Amino acid sequence: MSIPFHRLPLIGLLACSGIVVSTAQASEPAAVVEQEAAASLETTSIEELVSVARDSVVTIRHTGRDGDEQGLGTGFVIDPEGLIATNLHVIGEGRPIRVQLADGSQHEVTAIHASDRPGDLAVVRIAKTGLDPLRLAEPESLADGQEVVTIGNPLGFERSVVTGRVSGQREIEGIEMIQLSMPVEPGNSGGPVLDRSGRVHGVISLKSLVTPNLGFAVGVDRLRMLLEQPNPVLMDRWLTIGALDPFEWTPLGGARWRQRAGRISVTAPGQGFGGRSLCLAVSQPPADGYEVAVWVRLDDEAGAAGIAFEADGGDRHYGFYPSNGRLRLTRFGGPDVLSWEVLEEQASPAYRPGEWNHLRVRREGDQMVCFVNDQPLFETRDGQLPAGRVGLVKFRDTEAEFRGVAVGPELPTVMPSAELLGRVEGLTEGVAAGATLEFSSDMIAGLVEQGPGVVAAVEQRAWALRRESEALQAVATAVHEQQTLAALAEVVAVPDAEIDLFWAALLIARLDNPEVDVEASRADLKRLAASVAARLADDADDETKLGMLETVLFAELGFHGSRGDFYNRANSYINEVLDDREGIPITLAVVYIELARELGVRVEGVSFPGHFIVKATGDEGAPVWIDVFEAGERLSRDDLAKRLREQQGMELAERHLATASSRQILARMLGNLEGIASREQDAPAMLRYLSGILTVTPGATRDRVLRMVTAERLGRREMALADAQWLLDASPEEIDLAQVRQFIERLESQR
Repeated sequence: MSIPFHRLPLIGLLACSGIVVSTAQASEPAAVVEQEAAASLETTSIEELVSVARDSVVTIRHTGRDGDEQGLGTGFVIDPEGLIATNLHVIGEGRPIRVQLADGSQHEVTAIHASDRPGDLAVVRIAKTGLDPLRLAEPESLADGQEVVTIGNPLGFERSVVTGRVSGQREIEGIEMIQLSMPVEPGNSGGPVLDRSGRVHGVISLKSLVTPNLGFAVGVDRLRMLLEQPNPVLMDRWLTIGALDPFEWTPLGGARWRQRAGRISVTAPGQGFGGRSLCLAVSQPPADGYEVAVWVRLDDEAGAAGIAFEADGGDRHYGFYPSNGRLRLTRFGGPDVLSWEVLEEQASPAYRPGEWNHLRVRREGDQMVCFVNDQPLFETRDGQLPAGRVGLVKFRDTEAEFRGVAVGPELPTVMPSAELLGRVEGLTEGVAAGATLEFSSDMIAGLVEQGPGVVAAVEQRAWALRRESEALQAVATAVHEQQTLAALAEVVAVPDAEIDLFWAALLIARLDNPEVDVEASRADLKRLAASVAARLADDADDETKLGMLETVLFAELGFHGSRGDFYNRANSYINEVLDDREGIPITLAVVYIELARELGVRVEGVSFPGHFIVKATGDEGAPVWIDVFEAGERLSRDDLAKRLREQQGMELAERHLATASSRQILARMLGNLEGIASREQDAPAMLRYLSGILTVTPGATRDRVLRMVTAERLGRREMALADAQWLLDASPEEIDLAQVRQFIERLESQR
């Protein structure tokens, strides 16, 4: 009978024939020589088996032709020196491969240690030692009906466990395979088939199309034969897709350089200091002076990538490149930052962030002239490095694309002339003004008549209009932020006990969302309080009022702590907490405090370490601590002491139970948002939240320093200088004022 099946990932087996094989690293892996030890393993429970074997199972990803992730599968460690077994179709062919270990660390595959096309098997090597391998079972030691376990990544759910049984042995496409009665999905490919002793009997390879509970695995005997006669291929021979032409380019210092469709791209950090990596042209530039140029586009303007010249093939070269939105000319005299010297650095209005930019260097004797988009930027002399090769350079985690690399005695300009730009502006005026979205034949014909540079001219005009739009949007955002901060300052410009906490919390949410309707949310809160009050007797005491409040909030309306999505910013937006009935301890506490206040009950916030709670004073004057995140759970002092001891390793002190002022609560809410923005590397949002914190608590020294540094990073020098001057005037003891003065001098020198 013919059984319909497919390889578990969505792609089929890819050819790997025709690759020249190296004999490097062909030593026998530990998994083979340890078979006798494996035979003595005792049967364990599935839970024990999984706890031991799971850390040896890995996730394998390979990239497609466009550089994006295309395949995901499973593998398992078979040797502590970095050998991983999987399916051949999991790793694709000629593509970069990445292995993620159980600890989350990512490792590039350095070699294809062995591959077996008919058996759909592959063994890859990573540069990581000390791994915990699974042991291979003896061939033909698996009985029909025997219970087996597999661990894999079905549909991307990493290291999922599935149990099943062996249905029998089947020959499929001439290969003896183990038929398994268990659910198998895409992503399971390459996973181990384990017995209850933790020994590997096969490698998951096929899924039946007839039933969801029928899969097939290649037997361990075929894997053992492959390990006994490996056919290693180093990655520089394996990576055929996007491989650089070795007659044109020489990559140095790691990273992943690829060439496709006339472009060179680079990803992954280099091995040099600061993630530096080079890609040098094989041919030498003219000896009596030359120009070298390239178009470059960065994935992130915080990165750095551009032209390398006078390179000696090692650590010495010059570099001209954008970095953090500024252009930099650097002499690299060695392997570390102590041997590097920035010769020139400045921003340029000609540079277009996020777009393709043309870099050009003219080298004559010891003179260097650097251009960005045909505009001269630096002109300097430096004869420290002798003549050398030209090429490309990148740093850190930068991902960059290059095109149009050119070297010659003199290179032509590439940007449209002012005259051409003027003609294009006139021809496209209606489109730019939004007067028409239709392209008239006369307009197109008029543009075509302008010659070959017209496309670049239209693109430049489009870029200028985008920049203008982005600048105006940034102005609108800045105005909104300042208006909101001003409103927040007005709300907190009263004694702390008189601050409308809910109103101020709504303004915090409005910092991120101009559409927050402050008055509507305040009205919602009052309606909710009124609905609770309507169910109370006129003489209800405080405990009764709080009991009814908790019944309505938690039992009837379903307000609850956010556990699965704790760090979502929505949990810090009080209007969304009110609407969605989900929040973190401090925002749920604010809702609770304000509703209690509307009911005439005084409830205070407590900044308990790691978990905000509230405190009410009972009728007898004794404090009652309440965990709003846990639906109003009552806590005694002993409960709090135990919680603090178990979670923070501290003994309870009175300062841990101190009442939080309204300003402290607002600052903590903003601090939570700032922490999320910091983890997400969202510097503009960090600046917003830090400004909010300083609006509420102007004396917060740590936040003042952090805003100063963040403002400088974002080019907000006026704000950074103002914060630095504040620090000098306030002279807090914990701040090194000498460093603040140096900071001011550096910023003022850049004006």
